[in-house]
Amino acid sequence: MLAMKRPNILLIQSDQHAPTALSCRGNPYVRTPNLDRLAAGGVSFANAYCTSPVCTPARASIATGRMPHELGINVNERAVPADVPTVGHMVTAAGYKAAWAGKWHVPENYPQHVDEIPGFENLLFDMPNGWHLGANVDAPTADRAIKFIRGPHERPFLLTASFYNPHDICYWVMDQGHEVFNKLYPEMGSWLSGPSDPPATAPELPPLPTNFELPDVESEFVEFCRHRGHYGNEIDWTHTWDELHWRRYLYAYHRFVEHTDATVGRVLGALRESGLEDDTLVIYTCDHGEGVATHRWVVKLMLYENPVKVPLIVRWPAGIARRGLDCEHIVSALDVPATIADYAGTAMPKECGGVSLRGIIENPSAPGRDYAVTELQPDPQRLEHKGRLLRTKRYKYMAFSHGRNPEMLFDLQDDPGETRNLAVQSSAAGELVRHRRMLQDWIARSGDDFTLGG
Repeated sequence: MLAMKRPNILLIQSDQHAPTALSCRGNPYVRTPNLDRLAAGGVSFANAYCTSPVCTPARASIATGRMPHELGINVNERAVPADVPTVGHMVTAAGYKAAWAGKWHVPENYPQHVDEIPGFENLLFDMPNGWHLGANVDAPTADRAIKFIRGPHERPFLLTASFYNPHDICYWVMDQGHEVFNKLYPEMGSWLSGPSDPPATAPELPPLPTNFELPDVESEFVEFCRHRGHYGNEIDWTHTWDELHWRRYLYAYHRFVEHTDATVGRVLGALRESGLEDDTLVIYTCDHGEGVATHRWVVKLMLYENPVKVPLIVRWPAGIARRGLDCEHIVSALDVPATIADYAGTAMPKECGGVSLRGIIENPSAPGRDYAVTELQPDPQRLEHKGRLLRTKRYKYMAFSHGRNPEMLFDLQDDPGETRNLAVQSSAAGELVRHRRMLQDWIARSGDDFTLGG
């Protein structure tokens, strides 16, 4: 039931949303009715990977379809090179109106000039005090996106509505919620932020994940990242946490996710009320995931599953059949701009590594990608320290530039919690060599300078 008319395209981005934090994915400790409805109306991908588990590199990839090392954006606070087109440029050339509302962060979070987001009209709004919190800035972001949706429209559009939450969990971890969480949930904030007794109506806290403890053999590089002391070092605050504090963190994170879901719901409601729902392709995703206590990890900047996997939902009532959750295909954030360009009737430059998802959306039996790659640059003060991830259908290979045991290999079919590092087992030597060679081939083809340690 494919429509011939090119759709409007609404790309909704959040920041730091682990795909396990969705009620439609079976999580009973979070309620996401708006994202659940979006997923039920189209297709969502269970195995979607970011290009980097940190904001600026990941966002630059979604905008351009290129890997962070190709852009020279391996850490935060870097800009897209002037000679690199964005998906906004591509669809504008194809006759679309391209607009952006909300967080950009490549490198400025909220540029204050209409032409500062390459390829897009920056939909400006008055910045609230405390703009660095989603609790403050996501509502005006939604207001501005809704104003755009209500039109008028003389041509099809690509609108990005980019929200800050659930990123506020970073500040909860560092200041234990004294300011951030109290703003959204004043009745619970004092309990979650310290040793005070829970209120009489306190809900059940989420349990610790089954893979809360470290894998049997963890690379020394990961241990270095646990004690970096700067640049995304929220994990430093967790070293003295007890089990109750970890569970309070999970509860707080789910509330920030629900805040995002409600904000997304406002935008989707405006789309429906404006009569544009059937004619609009909606994509929901985010820059990277969140540790959610797996392997005692919080926030980002690591290659374990929860920091690198992202939700990816695609819905177009007039053009995409309802397929539910796709657990078969491996997809990359690079595929998002390629998919947008495809549905807009154009294509990304040949230098881009993305593959349009349209093929596997319309034909679920199509093979799709052989693998996806994620890059890690955990320390701007030690740029020689790097990590790489290669995910195939069954296995996940992690390689690091420094330290003992620089390789980790997991059989995600038999060990989805990443508890047994097969890289140190002779029985998995064949798979280890195969994945190492695949990564080496990708490095050579993409011009990456990563070198395996050891």
